[in-house]
Amino acid sequence: MGVDFGYRGKRLGLPEQGPGSVARVGRRFAAVFIDWALCMVIAYGLLARGDQQAAGNWALGVFLVLSALTVGTIGSTPGKRILGLRVLAENGERLGAGRVITRTVLLLLVIPALVWDRDGRGLHDRLARAVQVRI
Repeated sequence: MGVDFGYRGKRLGLPEQGPGSVARVGRRFAAVFIDWALCMVIAYGLLARGDQQAAGNWALGVFLVLSALTVGTIGSTPGKRILGLRVLAENGERLGAGRVITRTVLLLLVIPALVWDRDGRGLHDRLARAVQVRI
């Protein structure tokens, strides 16, 4: 009780505020919401042919592909880019394909994303040795 662990991201060598600092939870949730809405529109309009129940199932696959391709190449999904976020490895480099897939699959399971460490990283980021930062 009363132990000061410092600011979020201090253990990772990240700044406390501004570009490069750990992204806030609200922005990360908003980015996932934007990405999910985009995936639902794509699934409903292109794959499910108007079937709402099928659109939800297709959206999971679309989200997997969207996240793996965009985080693996440019480091951001469309939602993250709109909100000024980027996913990096703990050492500041780009994530490799295996770590991007691991992170995305764990994110789709939802529960790992709801378990956070003291730096505010979800279990999916921690297991993939990734961090979401502001750009």
